[in-house]
Amino acid sequence: MIPGTATSETLTDLIDPARARAFQIAMGQTPEIETGSALPPFFHQLYFWSPEPPENLGRDGHPRVGEGLIPDMGLPRRMWAGGRLSFEASLIAGKPAEKISEVEQAQHKTGRSGPLGFVTLRHDIYQDGKLCLSEWQDLVYREDADPTADPAPIIAARTDETDRRDMEFDTTLLFRYSALTFNGHRIHYDLDYARDTEGYGGLVVHGPLLAQVLMLMAQDLIGPLRRFSFRASSPLLHFERASFCRAGETLWVRGPDGRQCMTATAES
Repeated sequence: MIPGTATSETLTDLIDPARARAFQIAMGQTPEIETGSALPPFFHQLYFWSPEPPENLGRDGHPRVGEGLIPDMGLPRRMWAGGRLSFEASLIAGKPAEKISEVEQAQHKTGRSGPLGFVTLRHDIYQDGKLCLSEWQDLVYREDADPTADPAPIIAARTDETDRRDMEFDTTLLFRYSALTFNGHRIHYDLDYARDTEGYGGLVVHGPLLAQVLMLMAQDLIGPLRRFSFRASSPLLHFERASFCRAGETLWVRGPDGRQCMTATAES
């Protein structure tokens, strides 16, 4: 375990319905959330901002690691690799809520591409003193991209879905999602940085945004969610059209070349 400079963090926020409606508009949905409405699953990502001044940011636009909750793993590239959620009650728009976060795990490993750092954060969100949801967020830290290295192997996605929805993510949607979640990671809006520094072929669609689409799809098809987990396997880029697929409790995101970008399971 690698200690950080803080063992836990508590943030409070008024769950402003206007922010949730703005996200619904950005996603092409009817803006129907009002004070007293139950938030859709994962909309809590829009809240509990923790802004830092420019001098406290790293090169990637995120708050510099090692000075807050997340320890410094000694590796420059950050990715949200996946997560798990347990839903106990809906968050209600227009009421204050509290998020308590802690580092559950931080460790180094060696992978095919070199050294890796793994950090797992746990977030518990309360409203009116009642636990509404628990979330485990898995982050991976890596070395800078090696332009001479062989490309990562492609995992082929399943093609046996019973339900499918296709969606595109243009630069405007990526900007709006970054703004609404106060996510400064430059891979989502700075093409030169994403390509030249981190080695991507374009802007990267946020992993949580892909997971959000899968969650909304799962809720539409199987009802209110009790559990949801997801794992990213390949980045989706801003110029690519993705297929969001489901078979039973399993969901996945397929890229236009057939590769697997994300897998998930949902329980209602």
